[in-house]
Amino acid sequence: MIRVGLHKLSTDDFHKILFEDEKIELDPDAVEKVEANYQFLKEFAKGKVIYGINTGLGPMAQYKIDGNSELQLQYNLIRSHCSGCGTPLPAMYARATMLARLNTFMQARSGIHVEVVELLCELINRNINPFIPEHGGVGASGDLVQLAHLALNLIGEGEMWYRGSLHPAEMVFQEEKLTPVTMHIREGLSLINGTSAMTGIGLINIIHARNLLDWSVLASSMINEIVESYDDHFSEGLNKVKMHYGQNQVARLMRTILRGSGLIRRRADHLYNGTGGDVEIFSHKVQEYYSLRCVPQVLGPILDTILNAALVLTHEVNSSNDNPIIDSEAGNVFHGGNFHGDYVALEMDKLKIAITKLSMLSERQLNFLMNDKLNQKLPPFINLGKLGFNLGMQGMQFTAVSTVAENQTLSFPMSIHSITNNNDNQDIVSMGANAAMMTKRVIDHTYIVFSIQMIAILQAIDFLNVKSRLSPFSCKTFEALRAIVPKFTEDTTKYREIRLIADYIMKNRPEFGLTEKPVEKK
Repeated sequence: MIRVGLHKLSTDDFHKILFEDEKIELDPDAVEKVEANYQFLKEFAKGKVIYGINTGLGPMAQYKIDGNSELQLQYNLIRSHCSGCGTPLPAMYARATMLARLNTFMQARSGIHVEVVELLCELINRNINPFIPEHGGVGASGDLVQLAHLALNLIGEGEMWYRGSLHPAEMVFQEEKLTPVTMHIREGLSLINGTSAMTGIGLINIIHARNLLDWSVLASSMINEIVESYDDHFSEGLNKVKMHYGQNQVARLMRTILRGSGLIRRRADHLYNGTGGDVEIFSHKVQEYYSLRCVPQVLGPILDTILNAALVLTHEVNSSNDNPIIDSEAGNVFHGGNFHGDYVALEMDKLKIAITKLSMLSERQLNFLMNDKLNQKLPPFINLGKLGFNLGMQGMQFTAVSTVAENQTLSFPMSIHSITNNNDNQDIVSMGANAAMMTKRVIDHTYIVFSIQMIAILQAIDFLNVKSRLSPFSCKTFEALRAIVPKFTEDTTKYREIRLIADYIMKNRPEFGLTEKPVEKK
């Protein structure tokens, strides 16, 4: 059980709640602060002009709202912004949005009634998820449109994901004996005003990105075994002279994976022993292609990018991102722009570019295995059948190349696409939710590319008959994946097997785990 409000939520907490279905509870002390914050606002607001309570919203803030209409304004705000379109967020991403919003409210800076946090906690634990369309928010007053759809469900309206399909929210509340949220002061504005959708989606992206990074290091290590590369490009001696954390961690991990391998060569045994003096052309490459030799230098900065994104987003999810901020401790209400999503948007753009680069490395390594003229060890397209008659993995390579090309196009930064809107009130926006969703697509694509690469590695190991010489870790990985996709020589459909391997990679992170915790740079 994870207690929300007791401590800062981490990416590991999100993983346990979203991927392992660990339950949550509200910290009683934090709930008391939420209640005290609400009571403070209730008294403080008397006789004062406070945005979103007794004023209009956005550029209409100049209009005074009379006391009899203040609560109806909150309902109007929610319903009017339920204008999202496109594909609904998958259940896990919608649940992450709720969790991020709940954690923001537990900071006790939003002036909301305790019933809001209690209902969010119940919905998360019962795996009842809001219907949130993908498109709508521009990430400036936060994720207004996406969060309005969440708010609509909390007031008992619209549709919700319940037991695997969409149902009217009213029916779900009756079935589960839950009570919708009512408006007390500013619950409508608090519910939709913040960065919780982009942050929730972004935290799932980070969890997947670090998983993909670990698999990439593993795949790169196994390919180095297949080609019987020299060991110095991932050695401590070579990499320690570069000061980058990520590079040294990737090199260390490669040494861990390849410990006990009977295929990796020591340069001292083959080229530093004085036996090459009379050789004009070496039969074995003196240095490998960059996609094999420069793995620490390519994946290292990707690791550093993931770690920095994790740090920024954990800061965001543990922050108050409302406007105004209700500070009962200081006895004041502060108007500003904590809802602006550029912190998340910029990290998602960087993460998206990093994972695209990771997919490019995967594709180049795949191409090396496919091209017999490059590797000089394997048949074309790792065809284990009859050359000419059978086609091997030729079709799968097309899919990998096409998918990586789409990643490259998707990687144009979303955060620089600010478009003025809202009667020029929102004249510079973050597009954070769009950035997070595009990063999700890049990650989904990369799982497909990796599944194809791993099938190629399996085929290559079987063709060379080197399973017995693999490192223990590589051998264990080979056996686990071969149980899903057996060795093939004939031409058969492969789309199901690609999907099965992709699902396995998504759900089974390598045990070494480079990137569990963000590293705060001093």
